[in-house]
Amino acid sequence: MKKIKIYTDGACRGNPGPGGWGALLEYNGLQKKLHGGECDTTNNRMELMAAIKALEALNEPCEIDFTVDSEYVKNGITTWIINWKKNNWRTKNKGAVKNSDLWQRLDLLVQKHKITWLWVKGHSGHKENDIVDGLANLGVDEVLCDK
Repeated sequence: MKKIKIYTDGACRGNPGPGGWGALLEYNGLQKKLHGGECDTTNNRMELMAAIKALEALNEPCEIDFTVDSEYVKNGITTWIINWKKNNWRTKNKGAVKNSDLWQRLDLLVQKHKITWLWVKGHSGHKENDIVDGLANLGVDEVLCDK
């Protein structure tokens, strides 16, 4: 099983507003950078989309050190999702889980891999996190939205 590192970030100008996501995949000294954006979204959706797009870029099961600066993504995929799935995508207060469409996509993707989820503080000088922050903002810049 290939061992890779993934770093992701999401960005939004306004929340909701135009948003972007960025991902950096590292394997055997090589890097692959990905980014994209949407006109009307939220920061949390872009954080999730970054993780989804990074995993969709993989062609085979991998062992992954996956670094995010979003506690929402890290806690959601490692802890909260267990009860969401048991409760048919409902919160403990019986409300619908926000972004359940993306959580379900991410859930299917993570099952193919062995992932260690890591969290870093955003905007703290972490080299790879700064790279994906820049990619996420590039995604916002490239979104053409009718105003």
